[in-house]
Amino acid sequence: MGEVKVIGSYLSFFCIRIEWALKLKGVEYEYIEEDLKNESPILLNSNPVHKKVPVLLHRDIPISESLLILEYIDEVWNQNPLLPQHPYQKAIARFWAKFVDEKCVMGAWAACQAEGEEKEKAIESAAE
Repeated sequence: MGEVKVIGSYLSFFCIRIEWALKLKGVEYEYIEEDLKNESPILLNSNPVHKKVPVLLHRDIPISESLLILEYIDEVWNQNPLLPQHPYQKAIARFWAKFVDEKCVMGAWAACQAEGEEKEKAIESAAE
C-alpha cells in the first residue's frame, strides 16, 4: 500500500478533504498523522517551502497545497471525477474552491484567532 501516502492532521479541514477525495476515488492510501507543533523530517523534506500539511506522496513524489492535490488526484485516478469535464465549468468550480479557502475558511479562522478591534473586522469580513 506504500504507493500513496497522506501527511496530515486530523485538525485540518484541508487534510480531511484530501482523504475524502481519495475515498471517493477508491484509492487506498497510508495516513501519516503530523504533529503540527513539532514537524517531522518527512514533512520538512516533502514540503520544504511551506512546511505544512497536507502533503500527498504518490510513489514518493510529494504534492503540496490541498487544491492542487485535489486536481492531481482527479487527473491521476479517472474514476468518479471530482471536477466537471467542461473547461468553463471546471474553471467555475476552481474559482469557488479558491474563494471558499481564502474568504470563508481563512476568514473564519482569522475571526476565531483575533482579538479586540481586529476580531470585529475579521468577523465582519467572514460574515460578508
